[in-house]
Amino acid sequence: MIAVLAVSCAFGLAQDPRPPDQMLAPPPLKTIPEGDRNQLNNAREAKARMRLTIDLANLHLQRAEKAASEQRYDSSLMELGNYLALIDDGFKFLAALNPDRGKARDHYKHLEIALRAHGPRLTAMRRATPLEYATRIKDVEDFAREGRTDALNAFYGHTVERESPRKVNESDKPKDTPNEP
Repeated sequence: MIAVLAVSCAFGLAQDPRPPDQMLAPPPLKTIPEGDRNQLNNAREAKARMRLTIDLANLHLQRAEKAASEQRYDSSLMELGNYLALIDDGFKFLAALNPDRGKARDHYKHLEIALRAHGPRLTAMRRATPLEYATRIKDVEDFAREGRTDALNAFYGHTVERESPRKVNESDKPKDTPNEP
């Protein structure tokens, strides 16, 4: 009886007392630092603003990578929150532009190319971090992937014909029967 009690107490102490949802790091707070916001607001042209947005997002991604390599994961998530906010702000800015003009398409193309380059970097960072932080980095990685999809969809816009949900085969078409006199 005492042996059973001792074994059950040992198993009880070995378990983590935190629930599974509290084992994760908090999600990154999507904020644009004041200095970055001022730089974006001072950009006069759409091209300059988008270039600055991409450069600032890249800078915050570099800082996140550096913090993660130094095992400062909370700082890394903070920088990733800034990265997310900048990319999201870039999409909102592009959505406000006239989509019929070719320049908006070019801006979407540049944003998609930048997000394409960020994907492998986010994946490498996620693989090198502990699980409680890696799940949050995976969310950022998914956001960047979905952003690429959105940029490509906006780039092509209404000029691409969508595939119909069901293709009609030649055998499914009604056959013409000759009229017999």
